[in-house]
Amino acid sequence: MKGNLPALGASLRHARKRRFPGDDLAAFALRIGVSRSTLQKMEQGDLSVSTGRYYRAAEILGLEDTFSGLLSFEESLFDYPRPV
Repeated sequence: MKGNLPALGASLRHARKRRFPGDDLAAFALRIGVSRSTLQKMEQGDLSVSTGRYYRAAEILGLEDTFSGLLSFEESLFDYPRPV
């Protein structure tokens, strides 16, 4: 089953166009070491592409620090300690 996160793909596309405005899909794909078709899948949010590819794109875009926030969990006042 293929997952799809359009927001992730849209964010990648937006960041690529801002950081490397002169790059087309092929040029940016070369920068991150993937094929043009893989980058197209990434920009569609296709989760069949490995997380490592998304991380590499984040590194090239200077966004690797924000990548770790994808799975962050913020405690709320209503959370209670769970037994370990």
